[in-house]
Formats: sequence, C-alpha cells, structure tokens
Amino acid sequence: MTEVGAAVDETGRLVRDAAGFLLRRDSGGTYRLVLLRVPVDLVEKRVRVRGFHAGDDIVEADGVAPA
Repeated sequence: MTEVGAAVDETGRLVRDAAGFLLRRDSGGTYRLVLLRVPVDLVEKRVRVRGFHAGDDIVEADGVAPA
C-alpha cells in the first residue's frame, strides 16, 4: 500500500468516466486522478502522470503528458 503524500510517477491509459478521470496503470490497477487542468486531448491515450498519492488509490496530479 502506498503512503499518503508519496510521489507518483506512473504510465498507463487515461480514461474518462462519470466522476472524472482514471489512470489505468501499465503495472495493473487504476488511480482516480484529481486534476487542475482537463487533458481532453489525451483521453484514451497512453500517458505519464506525476503527482502525489492522496489515499484510497487517488492521485493529485501535477501533470499529465503523452508517454
């Protein structure tokens, strides 16, 4: 289990759902993303997410970029 506040640097597929955005991680599982900017152009594409673990598989993303 990842500690709250731990740095996150993951790649995977960015997915949009009714509640916002998810990262389907290359390593398995998903993270719910808290984003300041909406990366509409990157939906359903492979991306790299950097940010901090906020608990319960939630990541406060500092950035989302093409992988």
